Amino acid sequence: MPINITMPALSPTMEEGSLAKWLVKEGDKVAPGDVIAEIETDKATMEVEAVDEGTVAKIVVPAGTEAVKVNALIAILAGEGENVKDAAAAGGASADAPKPAAAPAEAKAEAPKAEAAKPQAEQPVAHAAPAASTPAPKAASGERIFASPLARRLAREAGLDLSAVSGSGPHGRVVKADVEKAAASGTAKAAPAAAAAAPQAATPATAKGPSDDAVLKLFAEGSYELLPHDGMRKTIASRLTESTQTVPSYTVSMDCELDALMKLRAEINASAPVKKTEKGEVPAFKLSVNDFIIKAMALALRDVPMANASWTSTARVLHKQADVGVAVAIPDGLITPIVRNAEQKTLSAISNEVKDLAKRARDKKLKPEEYQGGTTSVSNLGMFGVSSFTSIVNLPQASIVSIGAGVEKPVVRNGEIKIGTVMTATFAFDHRVIDGALGAELASAFKRYVENPMAMLV
Repeated sequence: MPINITMPALSPTMEEGSLAKWLVKEGDKVAPGDVIAEIETDKATMEVEAVDEGTVAKIVVPAGTEAVKVNALIAILAGEGENVKDAAAAGGASADAPKPAAAPAEAKAEAPKAEAAKPQAEQPVAHAAPAASTPAPKAASGERIFASPLARRLAREAGLDLSAVSGSGPHGRVVKADVEKAAASGTAKAAPAAAAAAPQAATPATAKGPSDDAVLKLFAEGSYELLPHDGMRKTIASRLTESTQTVPSYTVSMDCELDALMKLRAEINASAPVKKTEKGEVPAFKLSVNDFIIKAMALALRDVPMANASWTSTARVLHKQADVGVAVAIPDGLITPIVRNAEQKTLSAISNEVKDLAKRARDKKLKPEEYQGGTTSVSNLGMFGVSSFTSIVNLPQASIVSIGAGVEKPVVRNGEIKIGTVMTATFAFDHRVIDGALGAELASAFKRYVENPMAMLV
């Protein structure tokens, strides 16, 4: 029986991806675990492994194809002893294969509905994709069930409902072992018959601005060139629009003196042990001011636990650890890799981890779990000479701190005016989660750690 290979969901929020490269060709034999393709999401390039054994009978989606919807058919394998040509001809008929486009007459009949939905269609959606592909399975709540392709196939063959299977993989992903366990125990109810597709949830409304044509008419022809939005730019636009339209945010600013921190940083770096590398002997670590900022924010959240939270419609999510996102600029985009359990890590560990995450972010090699989630974020533009600025809260987080440059200013110490290095930290808070007094308490805790950095070492 032909085996369909479909576009995998590489993260809980992925709806489409670009098929960057095939690492196999038609006629090649593959085994479970063989890397067969590279998929580009909006933030990273990831390898796709085969989950079945067979011969590549047909490559349905060529390399370089963009906006391939999750669960769309991308290739067909011929099983052991199966004729490759027959498999190529017979494959693609499963539920995971793309459905044929509607006939012109049907399209015409649906025209009034399409016209009625036009305002929603004009919104900037991060993951726009052809509607022809079957969407990933969804639970009764409407949320997508995050499962491996093999787990989905096994559940379908066993008549199990994936929404009733507990996932043991990363972020609750349902894997092969979970399906086999559910089938053996009989705990998962039989999969219900396919129902009519529910209407797609409305995307957050956007303020309607001028049309594309109206904008372009404002500029002389030939005086510009168009740079089409890639997946990352669409995602950034969609998520920041959602945040500004749904989060009642406010800001709090704190001036922090950096002299003690700068002195301690220099002492720690001077005493760093040396390690041997191919380039010779180098320090085992080199702390930056931003490493101290990350640690201070994590400790502040530990000390003010009610601020270490996220919003849902029914409850506040109180986090038990401080996972700090660090904004990293990459070519024509931005990504926020996360330092997990930052409150428990040493400054040297944070420093080395941030360098590794930033490098892999620029190479688009981060895994989804390395940049999704988080309980707060740090954005630092001080190296560009920016004195202060305000960032947009990165949902589902409820806070973000924006770090300006350290500037020499007159400061009053013990009744005397002296010159000190002062940095402005501006916090943006989701008021649904963090009220004004709580936000001020968190900012004050952050300031205490920055101005008394020895407290970060004990």
